[in-house]
Amino acid sequence: MSVEPFPGQGSPRLRFGAEMRRLREAAQLSQAAVASRLGCTQTQVSRLEAATRTPSKSDAEKLDRLFDSEGGAHFAALRQRIIASAGGPIWFRGWAEEIEPNALVLRSWDPLLIPGLLQTESYARHIFIQEPQITPEEIQERTEARMLRRGVLDREDPPLVLVLIDAGVLRRRVGGPEVMREQLDYLLEAAQRPTVSLQLVDPECLPGMAGPFMIAELPNGQPDTIHADSPVQGQITTNHEFVVAIRKRYEAIRLWAYPERVSLKMIEEVKQEWT
Repeated sequence: MSVEPFPGQGSPRLRFGAEMRRLREAAQLSQAAVASRLGCTQTQVSRLEAATRTPSKSDAEKLDRLFDSEGGAHFAALRQRIIASAGGPIWFRGWAEEIEPNALVLRSWDPLLIPGLLQTESYARHIFIQEPQITPEEIQERTEARMLRRGVLDREDPPLVLVLIDAGVLRRRVGGPEVMREQLDYLLEAAQRPTVSLQLVDPECLPGMAGPFMIAELPNGQPDTIHADSPVQGQITTNHEFVVAIRKRYEAIRLWAYPERVSLKMIEEVKQEWT
């Protein structure tokens, strides 16, 4: 089937719906006919086209097969962008979609939780479950988005990831013993990567009390970018004075960090406590 490229539509959710409608009409298929091939209802197809329903992985895969789009990966790719866009507050999307995937070096400080880039699916899901007034669909979307972020560690030229975590985080229960053991196992596994350095920080470190943050070093002479978190709304900035202040704070925190070898031994010991 030969069709014209679809026009830009703003959000990936709108693009998914517009492309689905365009290809369906080009193939002279009714919504009911598409529904029967997707194994869903006509109402669900209508909601997909209207961008009021989040497509499932199965929806995207079946649409790719149905319309033979882009070698079978067009709707799947759009769905990944939908999940990534839905995976957090709007102010964070620029970081997750543009900054983090292109970074040469990522530095992070986390005094409260395991950093998002190194979270397991179960650990992340239990964090999102605690969000006030969150829906099951939003929990699923945000969990999938967090897992997609981990893809930066697997790219051909992954960034150097330098992680500082308050040692008390290892004993902060999220989801229960099984979730915590799995999470600490994953930290130990991630730390075996040559591009990941993980150090625990003494809980008495006062410079770290200001809250979590990330520093991204970018290619081609672009300025360093900071993501500083807060309970209500984080901040993403390249302001030189702010960047300098955060880098100094990172170094001050690092002075309180245990050596990496000692840190990994501590993680292994705490993992045994979660029984």
